[in-house]
Amino acid sequence: MINIDDHHTLLSEQIAYYQSRAHEYDEWFFRQGRYDRGPGLNQQWFKEVEEVHRQLRAFKPEGSVLELACGTGIWTGQLLQHATHITAVDAASEMLAIHRARIKSSAIQYVQADIFDWSPPERYDAVFFGFWLSHIPPERLKAFWGLVDTAVKPHGRVFFVDSKYEPMSTAKDHRLEGEQATTVTRRLNNGCEFRIVKVFYKPDHLEKQVRKFGWNLTIKETAHYFIYGYGGKERR
Repeated sequence: MINIDDHHTLLSEQIAYYQSRAHEYDEWFFRQGRYDRGPGLNQQWFKEVEEVHRQLRAFKPEGSVLELACGTGIWTGQLLQHATHITAVDAASEMLAIHRARIKSSAIQYVQADIFDWSPPERYDAVFFGFWLSHIPPERLKAFWGLVDTAVKPHGRVFFVDSKYEPMSTAKDHRLEGEQATTVTRRLNNGCEFRIVKVFYKPDHLEKQVRKFGWNLTIKETAHYFIYGYGGKERR
């Protein structure tokens, strides 16, 4: 667990990391450079990406959608297949600049904000977050789901995707610590290193955990690389 006194420093470093990483972030998702693991493993990666895409299409995030930690827009294009309006939030202006250039849609409203210090100005039909849940300190997980609660309409829904514990999913010069670790050291292409939050969840454990916060989610995993979940508030 992370000492509460270290949260501010660690989360500030995490933002700095993504600000600095913005121009090379897509290399991870598209299996380029240090993330290229060869044709076989790359093919498996994209096969599992498509599995999550299919689940998201089946989920159909229609209406107004809030995307938290939107990054460079990799998942926003999927959301736009269904949503009529998207509010895209990210702490890094560098990420948002790449996002704007990639998507170019009048249906998107951009918000630069630290999610830990931000409150939704309205309620949405759906909330989506990709590879964000794992960057939340465990001690702040309940508060985060409380934020999501304030963001969804009474019958609103949530969809998320995140990383499984898989050493081959990260860069060749990264070393994952044990599955129970809550922080990792990440290196940029220029060699600069940052300490960030990284929590790897098991689907069954996470299902039980969020149920305590009032959420009824179905959480699944792909063969090697991803977990994903969808659902809404518990009906009482």
